[in-house]
Amino acid sequence: MAHSSGRRRLHAAVAGVVALLTLLGVWTATSAGAAAAGCKVVYTVGGQWSGGFTANVAVTNLGDAVDGWRLAWTFPAAGQKVTQAWNASVTAEGATVTATNASYNGSLATGATASFGFNGSWTGSNPIPTSFSLNGVTCTGSASTGSATPTPTTTTAPPPAGDAAETVAAMQPGWNLGNSLDATGADETSWGNPRVTEALLEGVKAQGFKSIRIPVTWGQHQGGAPAYTIEPAYLARVKEVVDWALADGLYVMINVHHDSWQWLNAMPGAQARYDATWTQIAAAFRDHSSKLVFESVNEPQFTDEAQSEAYLDALNRSFHKIVRGSGGGNATRLLVLPTLHTSADQAHLDALAGTIAALNDKNIAATVHYYGYWPFSVNIAGTTTFDATTQADLTGYLDRSAAAFTAKGIPVIIGEFGLLGFDRSLDAVEQGEKLKFFEFLGWYARQKNITTMLWDNGQHFDRTALTWKDPELYAQIKSSWTTRSGTASTDQVFLAKSAAITDRTVTLNLNGTTFSALRSGNADLVRGTDYTISGDQLTLKAALLTRLAGNREYGVNAKLSVVFSAGVPWRINLISYDTPVAAAASGTTAAFAIPVTFRGDRLATMEAKYADGSNAGPQNWTSFKEFAYTFLPNYTANTVTLTPEFFAEVTDGAKVTLTLHFWSGAKLSYTVTKSGSTVTGATA
Repeated sequence: MAHSSGRRRLHAAVAGVVALLTLLGVWTATSAGAAAAGCKVVYTVGGQWSGGFTANVAVTNLGDAVDGWRLAWTFPAAGQKVTQAWNASVTAEGATVTATNASYNGSLATGATASFGFNGSWTGSNPIPTSFSLNGVTCTGSASTGSATPTPTTTTAPPPAGDAAETVAAMQPGWNLGNSLDATGADETSWGNPRVTEALLEGVKAQGFKSIRIPVTWGQHQGGAPAYTIEPAYLARVKEVVDWALADGLYVMINVHHDSWQWLNAMPGAQARYDATWTQIAAAFRDHSSKLVFESVNEPQFTDEAQSEAYLDALNRSFHKIVRGSGGGNATRLLVLPTLHTSADQAHLDALAGTIAALNDKNIAATVHYYGYWPFSVNIAGTTTFDATTQADLTGYLDRSAAAFTAKGIPVIIGEFGLLGFDRSLDAVEQGEKLKFFEFLGWYARQKNITTMLWDNGQHFDRTALTWKDPELYAQIKSSWTTRSGTASTDQVFLAKSAAITDRTVTLNLNGTTFSALRSGNADLVRGTDYTISGDQLTLKAALLTRLAGNREYGVNAKLSVVFSAGVPWRINLISYDTPVAAAASGTTAAFAIPVTFRGDRLATMEAKYADGSNAGPQNWTSFKEFAYTFLPNYTANTVTLTPEFFAEVTDGAKVTLTLHFWSGAKLSYTVTKSGSTVTGATA
């Protein structure tokens, strides 16, 4: 990943739209073919939590081959519903559910199996369905099911046996040296980061990281066919950085990075260049420490989508053959193979699992990347919080990865994780919601024995000062490596200056911890006087809020810390505000900003609609626009900027009504009209 490339964002956006359309029930299903003569189904609940669960379904055709399948079942309990699916289009009529094949998995030969999964919700109980039908014919084959009421994992399970598993476990946690040696410009500073130093790598080690992924883009430092010779000076520089990291005791993973979309996507013609590249890398590092790990390719993608899985299989097999055949330490070095797009869609997991099984090598690991449920990750479609759907996406992603690999003794590395919105603004996801995402991901990955490597392209760890730009985020990430931390429904308590202060209640997410104390600064507040606790309900008393709010200046008046029995405390900001006000303005499509006096409030999201109620602006399948891509608040300048990307997809001459949604719950209406390159704005 890199902020300089929109290719990853485009793929994530398409996947996000598909997922959301499926969730809304408007994705077109493929028609099923003739009925099968027999079938069997394996229905497994991979994870369950209060009100939600994730399930995987495998249907095996025991009859004649079919071209298009439709699997139906009835949920036994009221309240069971499918909320999101992958590798199939799922619809429901009452309790009856129908899953129809995707475009790429509709053909089922005799004995063949198709797999799909879904996230669901439940109330009361969540029993497993007892009867299924394939294309209208009841499945009477030997069916098997997972537990109907699985207990969520709360302890770290031992890693699977094997050399690769031991190495991958020792690599936890990991960090990415992003946007340096992977930059596609003239040198490693071309994307804005300073030249890598030995002190930087020592600083990373001091933060508690055990491994470092060093993405490397080779293409701009290569000669032409047939040798594709890597520039000796560049290869020496990569070796220097690798050797520094190894000398610090870190595990190191290097790869072929942005080459994946620069030239390697033109398979099969790119095979020779890929082979030449890895032949040279393997020779250069054949005698390095076993702590050096090779990753075949970053985020593989191909222009011929229909052949993508076959192309990736060919690359991974060739990579394996070249490295193992080069001898020295490469004969047993850990090799890491990615899924297509490093995605955990079941079809991609299954394809890679087939490749790994065929290689029959105990020193292989699988890798996927995870940047969260897309609407949450970029703040679009009104998904501003780490809600149940966002959490279910995360658990489903890791559950599928674990079921496909770690359960079979093949370790998994999340080679990159973070939030896509960070590419444009670290404010794209609100701080507390961001912290909940990272806390949960770190904990859940640990339950699944999955090693995580934080994506950092210079946005997190300052590579000159060697300090964290957001110490609160780092503290939450670090805590998740060993324990859980309590969180809460919010980290913001808004107190309207125009109204009397009253008691305010915040719901605590204890996450297996217990409440210990509530503090203001270093002083413990008094239970019963300053606050009360009833179960998970923390009530802040009006007298406390009045005292801490002081003279009620707009903005954060005080910060409270909720201390739990484990993990890091949870910060709650006490904020005085009044409803923001806007003013008329004019400008151009290249530079237009709404004058907004925020008065202590903060912008959560923005809607855009035409007079007829239809959605305006980019991604018009939703009225809620993408944070930072279409709009961006500036609290110092008291503006909300509307971007050229927003106006590029606004109808000329049509008035657009914007609704600015603030975290306090306040809303502000504003209209903009584009006429050529001129924009006028007015309060609604």
